[in-house]
Amino acid sequence: MSRAVSRVLTTALPRGLPTAVPWAAPLYVGAVQLAAYATARLPGHRRTELLRAHSTNVANLRAGKWQTLVTSAAFVEEPLPVAYGAALLAALGTAETRWGTWRTAGVFAAGHVGASLLVYAALRCRSPGGTPPTGAGACAVHAPEAAEEEPPDATARAIDVGASYGFNATVGALAATVPHRGARAAATAGLLALGTWPVLRRRRTFTDAGHLAALALGVAMGTGMRAGQGSRAGRG
Repeated sequence: MSRAVSRVLTTALPRGLPTAVPWAAPLYVGAVQLAAYATARLPGHRRTELLRAHSTNVANLRAGKWQTLVTSAAFVEEPLPVAYGAALLAALGTAETRWGTWRTAGVFAAGHVGASLLVYAALRCRSPGGTPPTGAGACAVHAPEAAEEEPPDATARAIDVGASYGFNATVGALAATVPHRGARAAATAGLLALGTWPVLRRRRTFTDAGHLAALALGVAMGTGMRAGQGSRAGRG
């Protein structure tokens, strides 16, 4: 009897309507905020050491600390402002309602990890002086011994934590899955333009490039999800 009722309710609900209340999004945002308040109470040097230990910077990844690709998303430098926290919760909650918890987590994680690795690769390709390395023309051929002999670079040990890469990827995927074609194109183009502008500034940082990379990854994932839904609908 219960199986029959469940089957009727499942088929009666229109596709695309929310079927559950998001729980992972508020849990994640709340945990990040609580962790931010906890780390803010630490002495300055201990707090800096903790954040630097979980950063996806060049020094950590070059040393093989790949776990920072995960742990960096659990820390922020300062407690989230109300507006930013609300925007992060709204984006993740909307995505979780539309796609489900695991797919939303996958988009967030892919954007965070993918953008972090792209930024890492770009920073490894530049020398401490800011110019591309000479030699064979590709940073991938540089020997680890040569990299270790280079003078220390402040950017290599920069604090790079937070949810912004995953947030940008989620927003990009949401824009790419808007049902209406015109609204989808406008939302995607507007977000990419907003993400490109900081990269074109003279005082740009490597995180500006990371935000744009995460946004582009999210748009690509959203386009893939929309194409998959279209093919399934066509077969149906």
